[in-house]
Amino acid sequence: MFRLTREIRFAVNAMPDDQLARPAVNAYAAHPAHTGLAHFFTLSATLSGDLDPASSYLINIKDIDRELRGRAVVAIEDVVRHRPREFGPAAVVELFARLKDAWPPHRLEVLKLGLSPFLSLSAHASEPSMTRLSQKFEFSAAHRLHNPALSDDANRQTYGKCNNPMGHGHNYEVQVTVAGVPDERTGVLVDIPAFERVVSEHAIERLDHKHLNAQVDEFATVIPSVENIAKVIYTWLKPHLTKGETRLASVTVWETPKTWCEYSEG
Repeated sequence: MFRLTREIRFAVNAMPDDQLARPAVNAYAAHPAHTGLAHFFTLSATLSGDLDPASSYLINIKDIDRELRGRAVVAIEDVVRHRPREFGPAAVVELFARLKDAWPPHRLEVLKLGLSPFLSLSAHASEPSMTRLSQKFEFSAAHRLHNPALSDDANRQTYGKCNNPMGHGHNYEVQVTVAGVPDERTGVLVDIPAFERVVSEHAIERLDHKHLNAQVDEFATVIPSVENIAKVIYTWLKPHLTKGETRLASVTVWETPKTWCEYSEG
């Protein structure tokens, strides 16, 4: 099974114009482009299916762009300009329903709306009535990758420079994702400031500017690999982010821009 993801970027300006009726000049940045102070969004669609034998495409990305801009961007512009109080997590589920049959015979798997570089909402085909909210955080910490059950030589062969006896540091990024059904009355999935306080108190503050092996109890006997860091954070947060129909869906930790791990129980 192939899965192709295409992202578009667009601005919702204070005043409407005819940009969508004209070819994009710099869609890499945004189309519609900013004409002043504006809202900026990203929107991505992940489609699954088989390749076309003639083109070797799953689908032509121009077809994805056309439907996203023609259906989704227009709908988002309308809500932002005329009904801003209706804009929320439920809007992504509605957009998914609007677009799910837009690219037959391909299946729309995920629709993701980026509200900022750090905050996004998404709807998944596997969770038809639910919305996912993802928020990024950061912390700095040192660790040493060392297994006391192995010899010194075996540890050096396994972990290389990461086995440095004095440890080494990273600027970690953490993405916490919750899934649930937005409140019917308010349209809110989680109160974001409250959500951020929970993650900060129960995870980030426990890790930031610490030597993980020496100062975090969980890593006294567990090797603080990026995989185990993601799992430990998930374990810490799960009881605090499970409420009613909302649950912790996953935790992703970036050790470097090139290395990251997602942990979930599903």
